Amino acid sequence: MSTLQNDVEELQQRYDEGLTADEVGEEELAVLEEFLQALEAGDVRAAEKRDGEWEANEWVKQGILLNFGLRDIETHSHGGVDYHDVLPLRDTSDLPERGTRNTPDGTVVRRGAYVGSDAIMMSPSFVNIGAYVGDGTLVDSCDTVGSAAQIGDDVKLGANTLIGGVLEPVEAAPVVVEDGVALGAGCRVTSGFVVGENSVVGENTLLTPRIPVYDLVEEEILFGHLPPERRAFTRFVESSVGDHDLFEGGAYKPAVVATDVEDETLEATQREDALRGN
Repeated sequence: MSTLQNDVEELQQRYDEGLTADEVGEEELAVLEEFLQALEAGDVRAAEKRDGEWEANEWVKQGILLNFGLRDIETHSHGGVDYHDVLPLRDTSDLPERGTRNTPDGTVVRRGAYVGSDAIMMSPSFVNIGAYVGDGTLVDSCDTVGSAAQIGDDVKLGANTLIGGVLEPVEAAPVVVEDGVALGAGCRVTSGFVVGENSVVGENTLLTPRIPVYDLVEEEILFGHLPPERRAFTRFVESSVGDHDLFEGGAYKPAVVATDVEDETLEATQREDALRGN
C-alpha cells in the first residue's frame, strides 16, 4: 500500500496547491478509484490500533476527502430513485459469496465502505464512506454507521443506533466499537469515542468524550472511552448549577456508569445468536 499512500499524498499536495475537479484527468481518477477499492476490500483503514491505542491513518482520511473535493456531482439512480452525489453507492454483489446479507428497501452502503463476512444489515440502515464493519456484525434497522467509523467483529448494533462519523481534522481518530460489543437500541456513539471489547451498553446511552464515564470497576472517572468487559448505562448526577434559581429541586447532568459485565446481561445477545442460527 506504500505506492497508493504516496499517490494519495501527492494528490493531496496538488489539491492544496489549487487542483480542482475540472482539472482532474484519467490519472487522478485512477488513484481515487484504486483508493476506494482498497477501502472496500479492507486493505486500508481510516484508523488502526497501535500499542494499545487507536490512531487515525491521516493519509486514508485525506483520500476520503479528496474523493469529495476532486469529483463533480453526478446524477445516479438507486431503487428507481434519482439522487445527486459525487459517488455512486457501493457495489454489493460481493456480499453473498462471503455470507453477508442485506435486507431490501433501504440498506444503503456508500462507496469506500467495508462490510465483513457473515454480517447482517437490516433495512433501513446506512453505512458511510470509510466505515469498517467487521465479520459477524449486525447492523440493525434504522442504524447509521458514520464516515470512517471502525466497527469490530461480532458486534451487535441495536435498532436506531447512531455511530458518528469523524473525517476532519484528519488526525482525529474516528469512533471505534471494538470486537464483541453489544449496543442497546437507541445508543449514540460520537466524536471519536472508543467502546472497549466485549462491553454491553444499555439502550439510549450516549457515549461521547464530553460525558464522564464512572468506572466502578477501577474506581476512576474516564473521558472518551469505555474500558473492555463493562456493562454501561446512563445515570444522572448533580450539576454544578444545581442550586440555580431556575432549577427548583436541583439540576442534573448525564453520566455513564460502568460495572463488571454480569452473566445476565448477556442473555439478550445469546437470544440474538439463536435467531441468527449461531
